[in-house]
Amino acid sequence: MGSWAQIKETHIAVVLLLGDRVFKLKKPVDLGFLDFTTREARRAACLREVELNRRLAPDVYEGVADVLGPDGEVCDHLVVMRRMPEERRLAVMVRLGQPVEEPLRSIARMIASMHARSPHSPRIDRSGERQALRSRWNASFDQIRALPDAVLDPEIVTEIERLTLRFLDGRDPLLTARVEEGRIVDGHGDLLAEDIFCLHDGPRILDCLEFDERLRFLDGLDDVAFLAMDLERLGAPRLAGTFLHHYIEFTADPAPPSLWHHYVAYRAFVRAKVACLRQRQEDPGSAREARQLAELTLRHLRAGAISLVLVGGGPGTGKSTLAAALADRLGHTLLNSDRVRKELAGIAPEQPAAAPFGEGIYDRRRTERTYDELLFRAEKLLQQGEPVILDASWIDAEHRTAAEHLARRTFSDLVALRCTAPPQITAERLARRTGGVSDADQAIAATMAARTAPWPEATEIDTGTTVEQALERALAAIHPPSAVVARRFRRPRMEPG
Repeated sequence: MGSWAQIKETHIAVVLLLGDRVFKLKKPVDLGFLDFTTREARRAACLREVELNRRLAPDVYEGVADVLGPDGEVCDHLVVMRRMPEERRLAVMVRLGQPVEEPLRSIARMIASMHARSPHSPRIDRSGERQALRSRWNASFDQIRALPDAVLDPEIVTEIERLTLRFLDGRDPLLTARVEEGRIVDGHGDLLAEDIFCLHDGPRILDCLEFDERLRFLDGLDDVAFLAMDLERLGAPRLAGTFLHHYIEFTADPAPPSLWHHYVAYRAFVRAKVACLRQRQEDPGSAREARQLAELTLRHLRAGAISLVLVGGGPGTGKSTLAAALADRLGHTLLNSDRVRKELAGIAPEQPAAAPFGEGIYDRRRTERTYDELLFRAEKLLQQGEPVILDASWIDAEHRTAAEHLARRTFSDLVALRCTAPPQITAERLARRTGGVSDADQAIAATMAARTAPWPEATEIDTGTTVEQALERALAAIHPPSAVVARRFRRPRMEPG
């Protein structure tokens, strides 16, 4: 148990650890977001704390006791808790490298079960809407910028703000769907590894955020992202990813990884803000912690940025091979023009439909319809937070312009890759091609090459080398800063059929 008696203090409470019990006394303070200046308010807060925390630790929160004055009158109230062993704190166990995989799975199951039992109401649902999320982020930006001494580099804060608002402004359909699916819950609100104890008969999750329900009404994924962020902050990113995947498993949550990254970033930035405030109180090490958390925020926002990747090039240039490799590595959704074209024509993808250039299912009208359908499907996916790779020749500048407009209105990052290969290699590839989706031969390849409009804004990818070399060059063009985080949290996504 550690020391038999200890006294700890927070900005809103005095905590007495005495033997096998813990007693929490609310301070008579008014901090704006809470007002404990009256005994009635403190009693109500104690009762609420016990009620809410019994959802996850019913045998720890024993009740509310009265504090009696010299004459026996009730002068205050306090929360009575069973004391937890310090060595079983999740944070302590993670720092010591002790095995916590099974407790994390149980924690994920407990949180998922609590979320499943959560009430739902328009008041709770509003907390998951885009404007509510925007307001939460903006409040943190305003608070950090209002500090007289800048702890964080203003350029980093500006970049965090840009990436944050860009994601939110383009993902309204995703956030609306989350509300409609009942994903906005009355959650815990403050999931920290320091407040979770891994006992032999199961975890105990303490210290729910009870004083402001608005901070507890949130997307369930946002709730668990707090602990994922904390695990990563403690140097355990693998455990963070494992924990999130467990929660997704128990809730059958279809959320795209971009939303995971967004909520982890938000939690990291809130902690960075708190560290900035502590630095003003001359808390040693808080400035360094704030900067590390800001970098963590930025890494996740970059990893969660929504990309529209155009992979183009003529027949035999290896564009489909590269596009498939990118989709597999990044977990992005892949849409292939040849598949869509044949689907629209009502034929199977591998069914031959060879025709001279501009004829049959490759005439101008069907080509326009194919690109329109590609971009239509891509728009729906981008709005839902799913990065997309479009595998097509992109020889027509008008089609590229349409893709640029799509990226702009969905607040997505447009990346253009143009595959090339030496003529001898493309000819060999076309000569040995059998049974694939594409019907192009050497004659069509030559015609397409002659009609390809200049594409100077595209990054040229030479596929004449190995697939892995071409893939690495393509990855560097898409989002180099986030490659490690993106692979850790990725979820494979491929086009149907």
